[in-house]
Amino acid sequence: MNHDLETSTRKVILSMLKTQGQLSVANMSEQLGVTKMAVRRHLNTMEQEGLLNTRLVHQPMGRPANLYFLTDRADSLFPKNYELLTLDLLGELLEEEGQQRIEFLFKRRESKLTAKYQSRMQADSLKERVSELVNIQNENGYMVDWVQQEEGFIVSEHNCPIAQVAVQFEQACQCELSLFQNLLDAEVERTECLAKGGTKCVYVIQGRPV
Repeated sequence: MNHDLETSTRKVILSMLKTQGQLSVANMSEQLGVTKMAVRRHLNTMEQEGLLNTRLVHQPMGRPANLYFLTDRADSLFPKNYELLTLDLLGELLEEEGQQRIEFLFKRRESKLTAKYQSRMQADSLKERVSELVNIQNENGYMVDWVQQEEGFIVSEHNCPIAQVAVQFEQACQCELSLFQNLLDAEVERTECLAKGGTKCVYVIQGRPV
């Protein structure tokens, strides 16, 4: 079986489980028109990836059957409209309560993130703190790399999980800059920004004068 067909069959299985709920190998085999062995091969792979779970169900007649169902991890594979909802809610808040309320919410988010990650930023050297900040941002989906140069450290974020929000609400970018300054206890300058048409977000980081 070629890779494209394997991929399309996998997608159909995920879609079936999403729309129909728990299914047995026999159910899926019949609907797909492929052998049970072929279905099991896909299921085994997806189970190893943490996308599926099973439960054993006793039937009135015949042997017990395993029913397959999607995990929370698999749910992330399906389209979401979280950013659209967020933008709608922020837009309503801006209209009802004004710019100051928006700024307050982003500052509160910044404070919570600072409190969440402060314990991971206790290293004495700025280099170690920058490295840990990169780890944190990669955990959150920012696709970050960094280099050390004469003028300091250059941190580049190649993805922004909240890009649509940042385009309309520049407070998101300002809070990230402030968050980095607080966590690193350093001078941080943003020289390029995805939300302002850049190809990535670039930060230049230098130690503060003693």
